Amino acid sequence: MELRKGSVVRSRAGRDKDKLMAVIGTDAKALLLCDGKERRLEKPKRKNPLHIAPTGTVLDDSAMATNRSLRRALADTDGQLT
Repeated sequence: MELRKGSVVRSRAGRDKDKLMAVIGTDAKALLLCDGKERRLEKPKRKNPLHIAPTGTVLDDSAMATNRSLRRALADTDGQLT
C-alpha cells in the first residue's frame, strides 16, 4: 500500500507503539508522522516505514489543518478500527 500525505498508520515499534498517527510528509528514508498531542504538526516524528502498519484510512486536508482537528480525526478513526 502506498503511503501518502494524510494516510493513517499505527506504530509497530518504539515508545509510541500501537498509537495512531498521520503521515504529513516524507524524508529521504523516513516518514514524518504526527498525532496532534505528543507529536505536533510543528515538530513531526521521523519514523522508518518498516516500523509502521498502514490502516487504509486517509484523512483530508481539513482534518490535518490544526493539532486539535488532527487529534479528533485520529480519535474517530480509532473508534472505527476497533
